[in-house]
Amino acid sequence: MTFVIDESALDDAEARTALDSAEMLRAAATGGAQVRSANTMCAELSLAARVAVDGRPRAVVLAGMGGSGIAGEAVAALCAGSSPVPVLAIHGYTLPAWVGPVDLVIAVSCSGTTAETLAVVEEAVRRGSRLLTIGAAESELAALAEQARGLHVPVSAGGRMPRANMWALTVPALLAVHALGLMVMPTGVVERTADLLDAVAERCRPSSESFMNPAKSLAIDLAGRLPMVWGTGSVAAVAAYRFGCQLNENAKLPAVYGSLPEANHNQVVALDGRYGRLSGGGDPTADLFRDRVEEADTDRLRLVLMRDRTEHPQVAHRAAASAALAADRGVPVNELVADGEHAFEQLASLVALGDFASVYLALLQGLDPTPVAAITELKERSSR
Repeated sequence: MTFVIDESALDDAEARTALDSAEMLRAAATGGAQVRSANTMCAELSLAARVAVDGRPRAVVLAGMGGSGIAGEAVAALCAGSSPVPVLAIHGYTLPAWVGPVDLVIAVSCSGTTAETLAVVEEAVRRGSRLLTIGAAESELAALAEQARGLHVPVSAGGRMPRANMWALTVPALLAVHALGLMVMPTGVVERTADLLDAVAERCRPSSESFMNPAKSLAIDLAGRLPMVWGTGSVAAVAAYRFGCQLNENAKLPAVYGSLPEANHNQVVALDGRYGRLSGGGDPTADLFRDRVEEADTDRLRLVLMRDRTEHPQVAHRAAASAALAADRGVPVNELVADGEHAFEQLASLVALGDFASVYLALLQGLDPTPVAAITELKERSSR
């Protein structure tokens, strides 16, 4: 199978506007504004003081699904190196059996109507757990929090899909665990992260031509390929998961995601199969010289390594070895290195680049990135 690559589609403003019906590119550029708005909202609610009034919980469980659930994964990763208590992200209808009154449940649902998350909240209420909810105002989620005397942080979607509201949903949960002393977040980190997101949006803006735009360049590299995305630290692993999900929803493509070193014990063997060595990929440097308007092979892997500063020294060695192994098998490699000092900044830099790239990859295929018809149909089928 072949795929026609024409990068001019990304630089044609009229074509982009016609395809991007709900302005997903514009939504991807709102990350900095979301961080600032959420930070202000939490200050007005006195979130830190209200969450910390009952002291440190035995554990924190973050519940959510899809574009809302990524907030839990992000917070759990950011707490991984510092929290004295377990911080766990879950995705489903039930709480772990051990959760009880001494634990804090943080439930995130952009719409406030997600069935799985509502079920978890109801279970948390029955068990008497401490409760913080994050999502739409005057929603079922907000009502449950009020009934249980929990705290609800209202989030306005601003007309955006849940997956385009990651930072509005993540910041309240992040500030809550910070208030509980479960992570180290020095003064200024939130504002610096907002500024970094603005900077990524500027570099990846639609008017920036493909050869200068890192997100457009990544989308072109991935066009017609099967992406295999690996994160090299706890933060980069979340970014890899997020990028995989965004490739699914925005670009409507399958993607393999994992983290090192675990992926070196299973996923790496795919490099020897029909999408790797056996695809007859040839010289991996050929991508550097190919005409961008051409028919590209669609039966080949492309390895994307996402790297942050939390990676173990041995993982850094494994990342280099993985890249060399892939190249030897004719599998091209993209290496994306996080910006920023704090882990929150690094996460934001990787996620934002992946978000933009996934939208550009949709447009490169002539697809509208916003609709998720399969999700909608599946909800209808499962509710019968």
